[in-house]
Amino acid sequence: MENNLRLIVLDNIKEFGEMVNRNLWQLRDNKASYTVSVSVSRFSNGEGKARIEETVREKDVYIISDVGNYSQKYMLHGYEHRVSPDEHFQDIKRVISATCGHASKITLIMPLLYQSRQHKRKGSESLDCAIALQELEELGVNNIITFDAHDPNVSNAIPKLPFENVYPTHVILKTILDDEPDCMEDILVVSPDSGAMERARYYADMLGCDVGMSYKRRDLSRVVNGKNPILAHEYMGADVKGRNILIVDDMIASGQSMIEVAQCLRKRGAKKIYMAATFALFTEGINSFISAYENGVFDKLYSTNLSYIPEHIKEQKWYVDVDCSMQLAKIINALNSKKSLRELFDGEQQMLQIMKR
Repeated sequence: MENNLRLIVLDNIKEFGEMVNRNLWQLRDNKASYTVSVSVSRFSNGEGKARIEETVREKDVYIISDVGNYSQKYMLHGYEHRVSPDEHFQDIKRVISATCGHASKITLIMPLLYQSRQHKRKGSESLDCAIALQELEELGVNNIITFDAHDPNVSNAIPKLPFENVYPTHVILKTILDDEPDCMEDILVVSPDSGAMERARYYADMLGCDVGMSYKRRDLSRVVNGKNPILAHEYMGADVKGRNILIVDDMIASGQSMIEVAQCLRKRGAKKIYMAATFALFTEGINSFISAYENGVFDKLYSTNLSYIPEHIKEQKWYVDVDCSMQLAKIINALNSKKSLRELFDGEQQMLQIMKR
């Protein structure tokens, strides 16, 4: 196989990128180097630049970046400053421009889609995600890969550009089954709100089980931190008494909603309560999760390594890190080999085989 594949792994996702690279070795039975050295630096006033250290002329280039990595820092006017998603996105654009149009094809992999929660406009709001996607198209990106986009319909902003929205559902479920093989006995999938219902149904279809939903009753007369505060979580669905529960969502921000749903289900007599989310952001820290676990509110949380998770969270006995590096390596390998992605996107058959075993 011709080695025209090149990976540009930004520092904000270095460890995961190296795992993808090793998995490509395994898939191709070839330990040739796929990674390209790149440097992204900043001046003390916050301005930055990117430099590609090796040639990518006529190569099939895959740029991998985690815009959610808040661990990176630099000195700004003498003060320590954490790199924000906006700055990570600027670095992506710098790297794209640094290729100088030499690459034969550029695929951008943003596991956590930049500005994904600002995917639609209400009133006089900005439409950040759509604008960002259009910027990438104008810079010469040929394909965009993301995982579990908050709203995949945002791809309508770039109708001429391939937009691959990958779901890690079967990878997460396989990890749960390996970790808790008895949890599938009389299990019920629950959506924490109406917006996550389609995702919950997808999980339930794979497991061949029923699905329930928690409804957020909000105080529409007030706005706190940009949102109407939640008054209560009302559960709708089959009886949960004595049953194992899997609460699923695309991302956990503060996680308060997920915890409150678990509390509601626990009061109704749920047996084991598991949580699964593609991205665990923990924007308000993890103290509420630690407290909830100690009080028996939930049993485990499964989330992926597609975006930054601090080590002190990974060490928690209730947290399980789901590795998606092989899934991405298979997608890159298929794209570079000009093969169909259908089997990689549809994990239902894989889950059926796992369930049978």
